[in-house]
Amino acid sequence: MPEMLQAAKAMKAGLEVLKPHLSSEAVASKGTIIIGTVKGDLHDIGKNLVAMMMEGAGFDVVDLGVDIDSDKFVKAAVEHNAGVVAISALLTTTMPAMKATVIAVKEAGIASKTIIGGAPVTEAYADQIGADGYSDDAPGAVELVRKLMAT
Repeated sequence: MPEMLQAAKAMKAGLEVLKPHLSSEAVASKGTIIIGTVKGDLHDIGKNLVAMMMEGAGFDVVDLGVDIDSDKFVKAAVEHNAGVVAISALLTTTMPAMKATVIAVKEAGIASKTIIGGAPVTEAYADQIGADGYSDDAPGAVELVRKLMAT
């Protein structure tokens, strides 16, 4: 466990160094993405990587952080007129919160698409809970969002 926490801190520090090189001020926004880790889950390394790659691809990213309930996702999507709500989970015990968030976005009647990701998540689970998409890595998430924002 201590080694994992040390690696996480090193990853965060490395991402801060890379962040200015991954995004460009000259690129016009391609839309807004809301991203966060679901209620009950405090893991964020993968979410942070996806957020930085989205920014680098020209999307405006609103990172809600970790332990986010579905109401906060919906409120942020409405406030920022988000094209996509990206939902992350690392713990299998928090995956039901993904379903609750997908349902909350749909019930709010907003146009935002929902995507999910995280180590225990699969495309079959995304289909099962009604998410609009799934990716198993950050580059795939960027491509998925590009496709969803084009439709």
